[in-house]
Amino acid sequence: MKAQTSWYQAVWRWHFYAGIIFAPFLIILAFSGSMYLFKPQIEGHLYKDLLTVREVGTSLIAPTELMEKVTSTYPGLKISSVTFPDLPKSTVKMSVEHEGIASTLYADPYTGHILGIQDNSKTFSAYFKKMHSQLLMNGTWPNRLVELSACWAFILTVTGLYLWWPRKKSAIWGTFLPRFKNRGSRTFWRDMHAVPAFWLSLFILILIATGLPWSGVLGPQIDRIANATNTNYPPYGTVYMEKPDSVTVAKDVADNIPWAAENIPVPSSISGSYIQLDMNEIVGIADKQSIQKPYTISIPQDARGVYTISTDHVRPGSDATLHVDQYSGAILTDVRFADYGMMAKAITYGIALHEGRLFGIFNQLLGLITCIGLILISISSYFMWRKRKTNGRLGAPNKPRDKRTTIGVLIIMLIFGILMPLVGLSLIVVLILDLIVIRNVRPLKHWFSV
Repeated sequence: MKAQTSWYQAVWRWHFYAGIIFAPFLIILAFSGSMYLFKPQIEGHLYKDLLTVREVGTSLIAPTELMEKVTSTYPGLKISSVTFPDLPKSTVKMSVEHEGIASTLYADPYTGHILGIQDNSKTFSAYFKKMHSQLLMNGTWPNRLVELSACWAFILTVTGLYLWWPRKKSAIWGTFLPRFKNRGSRTFWRDMHAVPAFWLSLFILILIATGLPWSGVLGPQIDRIANATNTNYPPYGTVYMEKPDSVTVAKDVADNIPWAAENIPVPSSISGSYIQLDMNEIVGIADKQSIQKPYTISIPQDARGVYTISTDHVRPGSDATLHVDQYSGAILTDVRFADYGMMAKAITYGIALHEGRLFGIFNQLLGLITCIGLILISISSYFMWRKRKTNGRLGAPNKPRDKRTTIGVLIIMLIFGILMPLVGLSLIVVLILDLIVIRNVRPLKHWFSV
């Protein structure tokens, strides 16, 4: 019994410190994520005049003619990709560089009328995406801080389950159901923290896990593991020609690329005295290959470049990435969802779930409930802490007397650190501060209950 109490104390101590540090970041991530979940509905309302045509026509303008109308209206405008919609009322979107700024141009596919140009960095989704991935700051380190927070949120959830898991029948109150008596008491806030966390723990873990493939440190490791185990895109994805030596990958030259195909090497068109195929012919190839709209065609940027036909589809099963020789129309790369390995398929479904598009509005609502729950869990932890905190101390749980328990829990944390490199780095920093600074400065030692 004493050993169990000691383990509880050690786990609680790690849970407490991680919560104190990362709860504010988790609130930001949950809030921004909940807003981004409803991007289709919110942007559909905010930018209705750009996203929808005024009147659905009887026939579409040929893609090449549409592009010519755009460039004649904006001389010198550079079009890098064109996205063709799946709905008759939707506009065609073109990724362009307008006055040196990466923008999106919206054109009526029936009349060729340009409905407007929008700075990509000033949209609703761009704002909340930057908040979610970089805390609205620039540079690499904010992204790493977000990843670190997400990784520690995973650990917080696992340790929280250990702490609050019911160990006797009477624990139904405070684990499965909250106790509403004595509102404002420490017990009340404890239940407001533990009960939502218990019910939502599985969804929180899934939400975190499905976001990590995008992360800056762990994401590339996941991709390498998928490639090493042949569970990402298939090695025969470039069967139409020898595997290219180029270090350029699909995400570097094209838009709307599925996660599993982002790092597919880009082949080169066979240069010579050929005439480049126009957009009409490439659209014809896309339709002939049964690529489901909406799909994006990225335009070659030089004489050796290729057309890229891609769709990171709302329905993951319709994902496709094709590289097409710009002169002959030969298909150099053709990777579909059916070609993905087991890991790539799982991650693709996970990303769709994370973004709230796997099963429509119910997916969005499930994500929203999880985000609101995470905010409530974080806020309630603050009140729990204030109820516990005493003058002159941080209010951390006492350190276990059994050193073997402390070492045992530390080993478990180091295993987490090996699996999640940024966690490992943060553990090293914490241990150095603990051994060199906190233990040797008496006020800090007292404050941290060391």
